[in-house]
Amino acid sequence: MKNKPYKAVLTGATGGIGKAIALQLAPQCSSLILMGRDTQKLEALKNELTNSAAISIKIQIVPGDLCDDSTSVRLMDAITAQQGINLLINNAGISQFKSFAQQSDKDITQLMLTNLVSPMLVCKKLLPLLMKEPSQIINIGSIFGYLGFPGFSSYCASKFGLRGFSQSLRRELSDTSVSVRYFAPRATKTSINSDQVMQMNAELKTDADTPKEVAREFMKFLGGNAWEKKLGFKESFFVFMNQLFPSIPDKAIQGQLPIINKYLNK
Repeated sequence: MKNKPYKAVLTGATGGIGKAIALQLAPQCSSLILMGRDTQKLEALKNELTNSAAISIKIQIVPGDLCDDSTSVRLMDAITAQQGINLLINNAGISQFKSFAQQSDKDITQLMLTNLVSPMLVCKKLLPLLMKEPSQIINIGSIFGYLGFPGFSSYCASKFGLRGFSQSLRRELSDTSVSVRYFAPRATKTSINSDQVMQMNAELKTDADTPKEVAREFMKFLGGNAWEKKLGFKESFFVFMNQLFPSIPDKAIQGQLPIINKYLNK
């Protein structure tokens, strides 16, 4: 579904993938609301977009926690100012590479709130506005939304949940003008990954994309009709095997455990 020009809301706008998406999305928008927790980074991104000679759109920033009522109020005010919304991109997310037994209750709760509960609440809050015209909701997930991996149990759970929510809501809204979609990057070179994860990926010879590459694939997906997109041929094949013959990925990942545990326990 194509909705140009977009009246968009982008959460997690200052992260590696979020910023890259903002830079490539902005030229196709009539208005864009950037959301995140770091006001200074949001202001810097707004200025970068505003100062681009090729971009002439209305840009607003809404800093704050997506779960806070005050943030929701400011978001609704911003959407009113941009005269509606036809594109919601739920990109905000956090990760933690740690054995499940060593994760604190607080860390698990915060991860689930940020990666799963917040996108659900934002969708619920904005759905009445999105239904006023042909619109898209795109939830940014992960290959780990299809594939459980050691050291990322809580993260995988949040992304599995986000994918399930996206699929369920897509079907629930299939008789409306709102399209719900799921975009799943593979490993990406951003600050969301700790040094241990980067070192582990290098030793495991895990392919990783730059944020710019992810954003480029996102824009292709945005303009298409598929309900979901997984990045990486090898990763997509591994997901396929995991769905049909899970014992094969079980054995492959078990063989990687000595390397995984080396970095997991640092």
